[in-house]
Amino acid sequence: MKKLLSVMVLAACTLTVPAQLKQKIQTFPISSVRLGDSQFYRYQQADINYLMGLNADRLLAPYLKEAGLKPKADNYTNWENTGLDGHIGGHYLSALAYMYAATGNKEIERRMDYYLSELKRCQDARTDGYLGGVSNGNKIWQEIAEGKINASSFGLNGGWVPLYNIHKIYAGLRDAWLIAGREDAKLMLVKLTDWMIKEVSQLSDEQIQQMLRSEHGGLNETFADVAEITGDKKYLKLAHQFSDQQMLQPLLKGEDNLTGKHANTQIPKVIGYKRIADLEGRADWDRAAAFFWEVVIGQRSVSIGGNSMREHFNPTNDFSGLLASEQGPESCNTYNMLRLTKMLYQTSADKDYIDYYERALYNHILSIVNPVQGGFVYFTPMRSGHYRVYSQPQTSMWCCVGTGIENPARYGEMIYAHEGNDLIVNLFIPSTLTWGDITVKQENRFPQQPSTDISLSLKKAKKFAVKIRQPWWCNDMKVSVNGEPVTAKAEGGNLVVSRKWQDGDRLHVDMPMHLTAITTPDGKPQYSFLYGPIVLAAKTGTERQDGMYADDSRGGHIANGPQIPLNQMPAIIGDSATLLSHLKPANRPMHFRLTGVTLPQFEGMTLQPFYELYECRYQIYFPLYSEAQWNEQKQRLAAEEKARMELEQQTTDKVYCGEQQSESDHFFSQQNSWNGADGGIHWRRTRQAFSYQMKTDGARTLRIKGFGDRERFSVSIGDKQLGTHSLNRQGVAIIELPEGIASPATVTIMPEQNRQTPRISEIRLCK
Repeated sequence: MKKLLSVMVLAACTLTVPAQLKQKIQTFPISSVRLGDSQFYRYQQADINYLMGLNADRLLAPYLKEAGLKPKADNYTNWENTGLDGHIGGHYLSALAYMYAATGNKEIERRMDYYLSELKRCQDARTDGYLGGVSNGNKIWQEIAEGKINASSFGLNGGWVPLYNIHKIYAGLRDAWLIAGREDAKLMLVKLTDWMIKEVSQLSDEQIQQMLRSEHGGLNETFADVAEITGDKKYLKLAHQFSDQQMLQPLLKGEDNLTGKHANTQIPKVIGYKRIADLEGRADWDRAAAFFWEVVIGQRSVSIGGNSMREHFNPTNDFSGLLASEQGPESCNTYNMLRLTKMLYQTSADKDYIDYYERALYNHILSIVNPVQGGFVYFTPMRSGHYRVYSQPQTSMWCCVGTGIENPARYGEMIYAHEGNDLIVNLFIPSTLTWGDITVKQENRFPQQPSTDISLSLKKAKKFAVKIRQPWWCNDMKVSVNGEPVTAKAEGGNLVVSRKWQDGDRLHVDMPMHLTAITTPDGKPQYSFLYGPIVLAAKTGTERQDGMYADDSRGGHIANGPQIPLNQMPAIIGDSATLLSHLKPANRPMHFRLTGVTLPQFEGMTLQPFYELYECRYQIYFPLYSEAQWNEQKQRLAAEEKARMELEQQTTDKVYCGEQQSESDHFFSQQNSWNGADGGIHWRRTRQAFSYQMKTDGARTLRIKGFGDRERFSVSIGDKQLGTHSLNRQGVAIIELPEGIASPATVTIMPEQNRQTPRISEIRLCK
């Protein structure tokens, strides 16, 4: 990967727009590319079926309610009627716009037009230009306009991230205009942005920054988009106002303070910084965005291209928690990292961005789709022996369903690009590109066969270059034209064939692939294997995948079934110098047998492309031990894992305090509390109270964990007072529960009078 970029300190903001950052690379509109037969095409068709299964009137219900109109159907359940009402509706509009552009599907077009007409009816029913499904939105927006701002990482004036929520409809309207060409969407988008200008017109910059403590998606990006669409600089001012300075300033100085931060809160902000940089020609903001990308990809991502543990950036020097967690990389994060990657590539022409794009597309984005039942994955556990949960159209309304329904419509957007009149082939996905009077068709069975064929149809002969990306995983590419080998020039990370092309000319490209073993970014001896760009994984079983098809519960996206003890999963005995010798070719392309492992029952297990695996338990990372190390550590590992597993088996419910989704899933409530993180461990403390709704289900004890502060605190569950307690030297308090507590019950933490609680990181109810 590239070297980290140095960063300049922020210069004073100005509304005078200098020359824009020049795009060195131009990508093609999604409507110019049609996918050919491949797994990408099949998943795109599965996504169309998923979109057809969604009821537009149920998605519209929150918008109609907020407009004072009668809904035609009830809200969907799950996140769509527990506080994040309407957010999927914005993603749905984006997905329809992209899918129509990508396929020309007439039913998708009809649904998009119906959806837009209903949204217009909602906006027209009001006089202020507002359009949103935010529950209790009128009250929230009025308080904010009056300067009454109560913001936390996941809440704003009593609502569940309303700014994040409304960003989705902003983005949906933008995509309906820019991608699908719907004029009504443009007019609605501008009216909604004018509403926001009025909404914050009486607020100081400091008050707006206070508001931005709450997750707010990429509002700065969409406001910058409106500035370019309209040519009106007042929208760039709004984009600057909605650029979180607490995140931006360290990036401008080249400082990485991401550990413990909610990952997908930050990535859309940085997309916005990059968008503003491009419009205003701001080299400093551009470098800040590139620095963020370097840190996240180089130091905080795993082999599949995803990042985060329980939605937060984990420490760069210790990935053990991520490899033990059932809540691994979040799909939304990678969706947004790909969007940022595209923007950085366009202005830099650096192929490292495409190398990452390819890896994340094949190994994370492609792998989150269930090819049989349909549905999308929220968390992809890196925990060995664990499994994934798949959404269902009528029950699952998570953020990763929103980005999930968009992804397949966008598969084709980075396959090709052009640099002036020269064609660039970035990705080796079967597809057809229409570029003026040139048609480019790519056919292959990649990655099963490491080659591709590219044919050109031209109305008349034309001279230009075809630039084929030379990926990091291949050092011996060979190109032939019309069956004759040619010497392609290596330039800018591409192999370049420049000539006067004739109708029917055909290029054949051989791209030999080889095995690679990589560690996690902390450098510890735990290895993931790749063949070419493809991450390999082993299927380890299918037992007890509880909740594999998600219900509509708030935590239904988490694979909460039994965890296999890590000491019962295979490790490799050997040394790093001979590591690849443990993989032997199997009888299918890209399948390998793994030998020399610690547990005899796994000897000869098969590794295959991770994206081929679904509805199963799996293993991606394999620890490496010498014989002596294994003999020394296996008893210690077994004891640690036994204690951890016993605690998990006794647990009826748990909350990770200070972590956004965990707290939201447990209907968090608070007065005068705050959260933070130490060493990547999140916590919450209060001077008044905070509480969660938790499942008791026969629990007999309440286990509270935190940092060893001396402060005492009182606890209640339901209407039962449990007395005053403190954490012991191990940072734990175990409290006996009375009988007869209903489920769910509200667990409340309060300090002693005129004091504060300790930093509490975890609350568990245990049998």
